[in-house]
Amino acid sequence: MKNLFRLLIPVLLIGMIGCEPQKEECPEVDFDKELSEIRSVIEQFELARESEDFATIEQIWAPDEDIVLFGSEGDEQLVGFAAIKKAMVRQFDEFENILISIRDQKIKINKSGTTAWFSQILNYNFIYQDENMSFEGIRFTGVLEKRDGKWVLVQGHLSVPYDADLE
Repeated sequence: MKNLFRLLIPVLLIGMIGCEPQKEECPEVDFDKELSEIRSVIEQFELARESEDFATIEQIWAPDEDIVLFGSEGDEQLVGFAAIKKAMVRQFDEFENILISIRDQKIKINKSGTTAWFSQILNYNFIYQDENMSFEGIRFTGVLEKRDGKWVLVQGHLSVPYDADLE
């Protein structure tokens, strides 16, 4: 009985310590509302890329010097908003009639409602040097943070599927 009591006391204390402060520190999060806002930010980002609306892209990405976007090319690691901006401006100069469709989107939000991560598949169609181009099944993952009541991208990763023949 003494051993059972010794086991129960720490469990009860941990339960009391772990539960009460969280309720005070973490306000009630409306996850449906947050999920809707995150979906909207991601959709706005893709629409801004289609319409070459850099003002909206600037509002969606955090202006930090340490945010990261991995592009679909092997050595494309853009660190800081200035590098992301430069790459997108170059893309806007080279591509025309961009059309992006999203499918298989998955979004998760942390318990405090301050960080979210997503994955989705993109079909990316555009005209490059007067030729119709299409990339199907591009994988896009990212991380968003809620800052001053607004969701912003802080990390992204694009990759093109590779079918390896392992025979």
